[in-house]
Amino acid sequence: MNDRIRAIVWRNNVLELLDQRLLPDRTEYLRLEDATAVARAITDMVVRGAPAIGITAAYGVVLAARARYREDAIRWKSLIKQDIALLAAARPTAVNLFWALRRMEAVTVTLAGKPDERLLVEAKAIHREDVAANQRMGELGAELLKVHSGGAVLTHCNAGSLATGGYGTALGVIRSGFSAGFIEQVYADETRPWLQGSRLTAWELVQDDIPVKLLADGSASHLLRQGEVRWIIVGADRIAANGDVANKIGTYGLAVSARYHGVRFMVVAPTASIDMAIQSGAQIPIEQRAPEELLTLGKQVVAAKGAGAWNPSFDVTPAELVDALVTERGVIENPNTEKIMQLMLQKDPNLTA
Repeated sequence: MNDRIRAIVWRNNVLELLDQRLLPDRTEYLRLEDATAVARAITDMVVRGAPAIGITAAYGVVLAARARYREDAIRWKSLIKQDIALLAAARPTAVNLFWALRRMEAVTVTLAGKPDERLLVEAKAIHREDVAANQRMGELGAELLKVHSGGAVLTHCNAGSLATGGYGTALGVIRSGFSAGFIEQVYADETRPWLQGSRLTAWELVQDDIPVKLLADGSASHLLRQGEVRWIIVGADRIAANGDVANKIGTYGLAVSARYHGVRFMVVAPTASIDMAIQSGAQIPIEQRAPEELLTLGKQVVAAKGAGAWNPSFDVTPAELVDALVTERGVIENPNTEKIMQLMLQKDPNLTA
């Protein structure tokens, strides 16, 4: 199934994260033993991608509970709230982070005695369910590709195994589509300023023997004009109740260009990424990153001295530009508030954790 990569590993009672800042040059795992280190890893982009951030935070709660119980077996439930707040503040846009923390916190309320074993069961369940959901989304998305099989697809940022518990959302569809013979070529935007496309997506696809070509972000519209690309396939960090999608900066421009050129636009995300408390994309908080990310490339200065930078990490694609929203519960074509509400009220009997 072209799926060899796992970026989040619980091993020997600690959390290990593949340090994505070092890819593709080095493959190194960091050992994290407390919640503060987990929060820092999320903020510093050791781990990124909404589902992966949520899973990582869940394991962070396990580490926090173990430490707080050792500190004070009576008051640990009160003390752990500080750790949960620290983890929640690590990245503001990815809704999966808050979803996972709420789920873990709900378990802490029920516990008596030593808490870490039961919390670890829950964290592993979140992790396992994410992989199962990704594989299900891969199947559903590949069915859409069948209608326009062959040719190429374009993806932006990284929504693969590195951004999830495994298999991936957008890259999960690409993995399934390629295995089924529906995709001949993948194009990946480089995705400035962190270069997730060139450093991470291209690396993943090369590892799994899927043909990939990189392009500069500004080349995408020209590529679409050539007529080879049938679908643009992306993930999402948060989806509003009306279907507006927050994803890596540059996604909105791709959606506009796709509509103009007659290329279909697919968003692939678990239902945990859908925030029913937010009515539209206008309410989604957009993370502003440090100017240095744009003014430098690695340690090399690439901007004129004295220049400032505007560096939003995400943008919002209106629902009317989304042709298909693929979730583990099913596919919504031309998403809107009513369709998403119906989706969120149902369960997928085919999905097993």
